[in-house]
Formats: sequence, structure tokens, C-alpha cells
Amino acid sequence: MSHKRFPLFLDLAGRRAVVLGGGTVGLRRAEALARFGAEVTVIAPRLVRELPGVRHLARRYQAGDLAGAFLAVAATDDPAVNAAAGREAQERGVLFNRSDCPEACGFFFPAICEGGGLTAGVVGDGSDHRRTAAAAKRIRETLEVL
Repeated sequence: MSHKRFPLFLDLAGRRAVVLGGGTVGLRRAEALARFGAEVTVIAPRLVRELPGVRHLARRYQAGDLAGAFLAVAATDDPAVNAAAGREAQERGVLFNRSDCPEACGFFFPAICEGGGLTAGVVGDGSDHRRTAAAAKRIRETLEVL
């Protein structure tokens, strides 16, 4: 069953964000968080590309890595690691997103649309990703002409 998702905009300036996983999804999340002012640490044995302005710990996730984090993203290719991070996030009261399990998420990444000093986020109920992408594209086009 799909659920409606409440849009919430957070001030991430100076807040610690931890991203587990150095693949395409993890780095896209890390890049977005850093663009909005978060102090991002990516924990992954290796990265698919370098990401300036983001701290990289070249190792696997370890219990305790989420200490002091405001939010965390688990985007590894290991469901057991993602689940362990989710348990730690819950114990520590850290906002959590897991790329492979929407049911385990406390927040969702929107399609981010920016332009003219405005920011919009588009998120669907998970049933039609193409529709969400199409809506985000139209919003981006609108923001470009404002």
C-alpha cells in the first residue's frame, strides 16, 4: 500500500549527514545534501567518482558511525548493512533513508527542482517513478523562466 508523504524542508547548514555507499545512488544523495549545506561523510571502501567537499572514509560501515549525525542514508549493495544502519539510526534518533527499502525510511529524497531562488521537491507515493520524474522536469522548466 502506498502512503502520502508530507513535504518538509530542512535547514541542513552545518548539520552532519552520513551516507553509506559510494556508488551512483549514494553519491547522488551525498552531493544533494552537500549542496544544501550539510557536512557530509561518505563511508564506503571506494567511490565510483570523487566528490569535492565531501569527507570520505574508505572502509565499510561500523556500528557507531551514526553518532552525532542529524540524518543518514544507507545506499550500499548489502541489505544487511543497510538494515544494521537503520537499527542504529532508530536507536540514536537519526533521520534515516534506505535506498533499497522504502518501508524502513523516515524521510524520502525528492526530485529536487531549483531556479530563481526557489526550491521545489517532488515525491510520489512510490507507484510511478516516471510520473514523478516528468512532473519534476516540468517544474524545473517553469523555474528556469521565472
